[in-house]
Amino acid sequence: MARSLMSVRADVPSERMRPTELSDESRPPGRSAKWEARREVIIDTSAAVFARSGYHATGIAELCAVNGFGKGAFYYYIGSKEELLAAIHDRVMDEVMLGADRVAQAGGSASAQLAMLGDELLDVIHRYPDHVWVFLHEFPALTDERAEQFRVRRRVYEQRVEAILQAGIDSGEFRELDPKLTAFAWLGMHNYTYLWLKAGGRVSARDVAKPFADIFLQGIAR
Repeated sequence: MARSLMSVRADVPSERMRPTELSDESRPPGRSAKWEARREVIIDTSAAVFARSGYHATGIAELCAVNGFGKGAFYYYIGSKEELLAAIHDRVMDEVMLGADRVAQAGGSASAQLAMLGDELLDVIHRYPDHVWVFLHEFPALTDERAEQFRVRRRVYEQRVEAILQAGIDSGEFRELDPKLTAFAWLGMHNYTYLWLKAGGRVSARDVAKPFADIFLQGIAR
């Protein structure tokens, strides 16, 4: 098991960005910035439909209608319904991994890193409630390579949480505990705020992040 945060880190800008926006170099051949922008809108609009009606109950005709496209135009931007589902999952995973990279770059004690990671995760949940609903409920609909890619990315993030916990145990900051089990507890505590932490609601992600960190850290402190 890793004893410190994963060493592979991306160069991350200081501002939170939409990670699925592609540069001219990384955009699919022949696709313009306008194409990419429209595809992003389709992903976001469709996430709301899937969150409301469910992936399997939503047909291509409904997706075309809410996005204002005919089938031909829709498939020009999105290759298939499952590709759209995978893109929604990638939106969430891209965001949470960028947050994990910012935590790794910030450094500090294990407690400080775990608190910051919670802040980053809750910010994603708060900004993308529909995407997170789809992420948590509809992942079994992904098949073959897409399903495996999602499992691998999810496990990498879990390992980032476990590594922080292990670092805290090794330094004596946290008491002896099972890092994997504790990581699952931490993830469950944060992930399911999507049920009540809504954009524009009474409380913000920042309002929740600090007391969550206090509760959890007091429970695992030596």
